[in-house]
Amino acid sequence: MSIPPQGHLHEQLLAEGLITHDQLEGVLHRVRGDGSRIEDVLIESGAISEADLLKFLAKLYRTRFVATNKLARAEVDRGLLEVIPRRLAEEFQVFPVLFDPASSTLSVVSPDAGDPSVLSAVQQASNARDVRVYVARPAAVRAAILKHYAGELYAFAQVDTTGREQYLSMIDLYAQHSIQGPTAPSSAPASPTTERRERMVSESDMARPQQRKASSGTARASFMEMVTVLVSLLENNRGELRGHSPLVSRWTRKLAERIRLAPEEVHALVLAALLHDVGKAATYHLTALNVAMFDNHRVAAQKTFQTAIKIFEAVPLDATTVSTLQTMYERFDGQGFPDGLAGKEIPLGARILAVVDTFADLTQNPNNPYRRQLTAPEACDVLDRHKATVFDRNLVDLLRQVVTGDDLRAKLLSERTVVLLIDPDPEESTVLELRMVEEGFEVHLARNVEEAMGVLARGSVEAVISETDLETTSGLDLLATLRASQSTVPWVFLTRDQRREAIARAFELGANDYVLKPASPEVLIAKVKQLLAQRQARSPRGVSGSLAELALTDVVQVLSQGRKTGQLSIRNGSEQGEVHFLDGNVVNALWQGLRGEEAFFAMLGLSTGDFALDPTFRPSSQAISSNVEALMLEGMRRLDEARS
Repeated sequence: MSIPPQGHLHEQLLAEGLITHDQLEGVLHRVRGDGSRIEDVLIESGAISEADLLKFLAKLYRTRFVATNKLARAEVDRGLLEVIPRRLAEEFQVFPVLFDPASSTLSVVSPDAGDPSVLSAVQQASNARDVRVYVARPAAVRAAILKHYAGELYAFAQVDTTGREQYLSMIDLYAQHSIQGPTAPSSAPASPTTERRERMVSESDMARPQQRKASSGTARASFMEMVTVLVSLLENNRGELRGHSPLVSRWTRKLAERIRLAPEEVHALVLAALLHDVGKAATYHLTALNVAMFDNHRVAAQKTFQTAIKIFEAVPLDATTVSTLQTMYERFDGQGFPDGLAGKEIPLGARILAVVDTFADLTQNPNNPYRRQLTAPEACDVLDRHKATVFDRNLVDLLRQVVTGDDLRAKLLSERTVVLLIDPDPEESTVLELRMVEEGFEVHLARNVEEAMGVLARGSVEAVISETDLETTSGLDLLATLRASQSTVPWVFLTRDQRREAIARAFELGANDYVLKPASPEVLIAKVKQLLAQRQARSPRGVSGSLAELALTDVVQVLSQGRKTGQLSIRNGSEQGEVHFLDGNVVNALWQGLRGEEAFFAMLGLSTGDFALDPTFRPSSQAISSNVEALMLEGMRRLDEARS
């Protein structure tokens, strides 16, 4: 495996004529702000097919490629997963597919097949004599990790928005396991690797040495994947609600697992969440809250609430799935239908589904009763107002706790800086935006003053790069308006306007720099980074939260897995402490006169208090040499011992 040639992927694709500038502009609208890998967005937008992109990358990296549908159908031994720890798989986005003990050769897939650090990390972890890194799209590798390490059996359903290839493969797989039994491994010899280095890895390359007979669990998992893909297909034309049911199923799983329901019951509830909107009229979105608030919604729900059950009546659905769908419109106060059940008479699954379906609608659908997408805390506030009438108050409180914990985890891991790029010319802003995204920035694009003001009003922008010549007014006037409102956000003008008076006015208004086009994207990025470093030195960024919302053990694991450096300050009443991190390792701890491991173990027992992370802090000494896993195990042992 070799290091890829210099240059960026999009430039090479443009140079080869595989994508156009117009397609690249469309891709940017998808990339912007969500941190998606450009490979996935290129495929999902239709700018290039998966096969063509993977062939190009395989040729670039001088390796083979693995298509998504092949990876989705690969069967992987549990022992093979133990060769590559989950933490390493997630950190380097690498997934093992085959190990040949005779030659001690390990084959893995990664979207970064040309990155030497991936090869080095895999070799060190596996001790394999030879490692072969094949290329796959990023979303497929993530899905494989989720499916095999985390048990997300339907992870591949979310990779392809059309889902057609996956749907056919899932039907085929379900038929094999449920009716015919597993197919025999192919006896066809693999093509020599020396003939065409970019050829696709075949299924026989990844086939397990011995295939087991299909179990009922395998058939159930395959059925779940098939249903997920089917529902995803049905929801492709739901507009703002596209992907709603899979989203509801993920939240259902989170709550069900948080309550520690049995795996069989979790499976039944997730299936109900996937099916809950099947066959319902498209005119209204029939959530528990909408049905409780509006008569038209209630009438529509009374006509259609059993539709999914009838559609799948030939399939032996679990009784829990059926009862969840049957009673999802019962209300906690007994005013629902069909049976007027109240409180805990309503099946737990239906109470969970009512809460998460409404939460997903409020946060995802701009046509909800509030006519805008609410933030997660706002949606929880709405649910709070209907506790004990429509919803189970305990489940609403639990959802808030889960949502808050996820939000804190995301903030702890987030290092992306939000930059607003204001330029009416798509062609000129394209390359700069892509380069900034590749450098880890979250880029919001505005073509005019109105769009820019909308982004700035949300308050998350940390730097602005703006043209002076905008459509309805000048960038100078926009800066004047912002400075008049006491905004101090760093501002760089990138423009063709060379007039002395324009340059002078820009600096009078408080612009931090004035750069003439054409300018190297690297120069602009360096200037922005310098401005942000100066600003951060004056006012460091950080994350804070409550230990009641995210336990200290979880905070430590998140920071460790994210390889973070910084100081985690802990406060519990008048007691204060610190945990120092360096590249994800705990190197020191201080608590009430204690230092090192003893201080760390003392803090692990805290269930109340607050924490704050200072990412600018860099430890100057090391008092703890044990790795995080060993520290956590010893800390848990001590806590258990203290409780007994």
